[in-house]
Amino acid sequence: MQKKLFGELGLSPEILQAVTKMGFEEASPIQSEAIPPLMEGGDVVGQSQTGSGKTAAFAIPAIEKVDPKLAQTQVLILCPTRELAVQVAEETAKLASFSKGVRELPIYGGQSYDRQFRGLKQGAHIVIGTPGRILDHIEKGTLKLDQIKTIIMDEADRMLDMGFLDDIKMILSKTPDSRQTVLFSATVPRPIAGLIKTFTKDPTWVKIEAQSLTVPAIDQVWYEVHGRTKIEVLCRLIDLEDVRFAIIFCATKIMVDDLVEHLIARGYLADKLHGDMSQMMRERVMDRFRRRSVEFLVATDVAARGLDVKDIEVVFNYDLPNDGEDYVHRIGRTGRAGSQGKAITFVSGREVYKLQNIIRFTKGKIRRERVPTLEQVEERRANIFFDTLRTTLEGADFRRYDDHIDRLLDQGYTPTDIISALMHLREEENPKASGEEIPIIEKSRFDPNERGPGKSSSKWKKGNRSYGRQQGRGGKSKKPRYPGDFPKRKKK
Repeated sequence: MQKKLFGELGLSPEILQAVTKMGFEEASPIQSEAIPPLMEGGDVVGQSQTGSGKTAAFAIPAIEKVDPKLAQTQVLILCPTRELAVQVAEETAKLASFSKGVRELPIYGGQSYDRQFRGLKQGAHIVIGTPGRILDHIEKGTLKLDQIKTIIMDEADRMLDMGFLDDIKMILSKTPDSRQTVLFSATVPRPIAGLIKTFTKDPTWVKIEAQSLTVPAIDQVWYEVHGRTKIEVLCRLIDLEDVRFAIIFCATKIMVDDLVEHLIARGYLADKLHGDMSQMMRERVMDRFRRRSVEFLVATDVAARGLDVKDIEVVFNYDLPNDGEDYVHRIGRTGRAGSQGKAITFVSGREVYKLQNIIRFTKGKIRRERVPTLEQVEERRANIFFDTLRTTLEGADFRRYDDHIDRLLDQGYTPTDIISALMHLREEENPKASGEEIPIIEKSRFDPNERGPGKSSSKWKKGNRSYGRQQGRGGKSKKPRYPGDFPKRKKK
């Protein structure tokens, strides 16, 4: 898709001023394609990955359509999570900062009803919230929908996963037939397609090409590791890559708690985010992470969508996600707005088959790498320390300890011994990678990037040992089974 300048999209001077203040000049592909039909008032379905700039794609036309003189809710934006609702509200506020009189209001569970009642009573023009709390206000009569001009569903597939489909249908049925309906989703499963067919009128489809689904700027690699060595491999990679700002995804809340404890014990600044935490605790953690008081945020998939944090260097899939959709949303936390990013995935045992399904879904390649040795990590650490030390010396911006050094020299210690002892003490205070021996997995049983049986891959030809194993004992089955695909039992 061709990108356009914001000045070419027919936007008001107020919006252009806000966009300029935010540091943007060129619209992203989804913005370039979605804003014009939205400005014309037509229904739009946008299929785009997280981090593509879709919030501005729907928020800018929404702000443009608001009549500030009418103190009624005119735009309703539905989001799957509280975190996403807050972030969409913040982004909308920035875009509307020069649009005089336009007011936005986030409403979600876990927040005081009184504050939401006051905001709605004052006439919030744009309401952003989760379906459950939105429906709650509708039933209480505190949110009126008779003046709704536009309804927007953000992360529609995620709302479907979270069981909000019936709530969404109820909300849509209570809005005027003349409304503009907008839906954004990374994927379009069958229930979402049904929603589009029922509640939209001849929508314009704006699609990011399949090969762009996982963001080309992201360097994707995977490591085959034994489960018990994951923490050691993680620490080695952090040290080798000199990672200072990353998100680490785990499959369970227990794993999140356990990993955070291990990372803190090894000297890393880490914190956690999962579903058992209160809203106040989540906001506190996210505030610390954004201010970089925390280097590593360890989270479950509750945080995979809706988090908008700039400059994430690496996303670690400590545990593989359940499917390709979750993988796309996880790695979308890095490489945002065209910047470079990296996604590192750990695979244990038969999880390599699950990785193959993810690769098939994303239509991309995930490069396999070997776990770095302790010697490689130590060499990398020494190089980083040397470069930092040299830069400090060249800048001459450091506190002097001449008296201490002279005392040691007078006692007969050489400068080399003094520096070596200092570096030794530094390493003892910050051990991080434990030096645990890691079994080297020379070669995986198969390459997930290769095609399965029935294709041209030599791994699936007769005479190959792995072919016989797939056939079963004796290799007599006429049709080889796909990895992980087991025959159904016949009914007696």
